Amino acid sequence: MADQANFVRDAMEYMGSLYSAALRMTRNPSEAEDLVQETYLKAYRAYGGFQQGTNLKAWLYKILTNTFINSYRSKKRRPEITDVEDIEDLYLYKRLAGREASSQGSFGRSAEEEVLERFSDEDVKRAVESLPEQFRIAVLLADIEGFSYKEISEIIDVPIGTVMSRLHRGRKALQKALLEFGLSHGLVTVEAAQSDK
Repeated sequence: MADQANFVRDAMEYMGSLYSAALRMTRNPSEAEDLVQETYLKAYRAYGGFQQGTNLKAWLYKILTNTFINSYRSKKRRPEITDVEDIEDLYLYKRLAGREASSQGSFGRSAEEEVLERFSDEDVKRAVESLPEQFRIAVLLADIEGFSYKEISEIIDVPIGTVMSRLHRGRKALQKALLEFGLSHGLVTVEAAQSDK
């Protein structure tokens, strides 16, 4: 059992990453702030029941995700826009935008990596945000937040097989969205797209 007096010391270090996740879920800075505030309020109230030694970050993300699903989804809010500057440096965005430094230089890079370099952070962000909610959450938790299948299963309270399915389908949908955008903006040719299949 955790001591509520230690809540601030233990949980506040995750506020920045929780806000970033909330921003990607709600796609609105004001709603993200509300979501994080509600998450911390619920976490504080339940902290006495938190088992010390278990994954505090995953526990907080579970509260955040469930709060989003239960409250914000039911309101069907559709935010205006979120600036790219509001998004922290993320592995997925860097990789898809081609900003990750390759240790091999320009040699040994795959055709996929070379194509991905042509997309801006905003292009990738827009593609991620276009994913259906259940796929978007799975992709965000796995590819951006770095949670394992087991942790995601516990966070969103679905079987691991469902997590794997949602992640697979989410990644495929993301790939398709980026391909369509790339084709429509001349970043990818039809020949290059067909050679990747």
